[in-house]
Amino acid sequence: MTEQALAGLNIVVTRPREQAAGLIQRIQHLGGNALPFPLLEIEAAPDAQALQQQLSRLGQADIVIFISPNAVSHGMAAIAAAGGLPPALQIATVGHGSARALQELGVAKVIVPAERFDSEGLLAVPELQQVAGKRVMILRGDGGRELLGDTLKARGAVVEYVTCYVRRKHALDAAALRAARPDAITVTSSEALTHLWELLQGTEPAGAALFVPHPRIAELARRQGWRHIVVSGSGDDGLIASLVAWTDTERN
Repeated sequence: MTEQALAGLNIVVTRPREQAAGLIQRIQHLGGNALPFPLLEIEAAPDAQALQQQLSRLGQADIVIFISPNAVSHGMAAIAAAGGLPPALQIATVGHGSARALQELGVAKVIVPAERFDSEGLLAVPELQQVAGKRVMILRGDGGRELLGDTLKARGAVVEYVTCYVRRKHALDAAALRAARPDAITVTSSEALTHLWELLQGTEPAGAALFVPHPRIAELARRQGWRHIVVSGSGDDGLIASLVAWTDTERN
């Protein structure tokens, strides 16, 4: 990967502000022009006392699942205030980003999928096969897919959702986004993509390729009407590699 692999490209980063800095820095290091356009902002759950009260029951749980790095940062802060993680608790995440965030907080042993980094991938790990009678707490934002919890319930687990953060939509300037003439737009969630499409009033910016990390989001983009869709690898590494590979293809 050459130092100027993304030179001259305008690349829109739609992640929440607190999650975008590392990706922006890497794009700029490769010569790209990173354009922050945070479609969603992440905020702490509005009722901190109720959250801590819910997490005080962690001692009764067998498994706790962190859905995202946001669930780790907001959930672990509330868990610390509620007395910390019980030592016998099994801890799982959907992806390596969340696992790394937990390890940075001193959680050494984390169950994480080996290949597919989504609910389906986590449901395939051996530790979640025989869960009949076990209590599982799933830490996440407000809303989201129910597949993980529904499948664990079908396997006999007692599942409790814990909302430890909320997402807020921004009223952003779609005209400014179009005026920036983006070459690539990176979107990491279906909710963010839906908000972006609403802001754009159903017409994609001319010439822009949409980069998404999962086939499920790509399918939503196709239904919306996006014509140039790239399914990237997971995390910053996968996205950067996909941006560079796409750039090489476009330039050659």
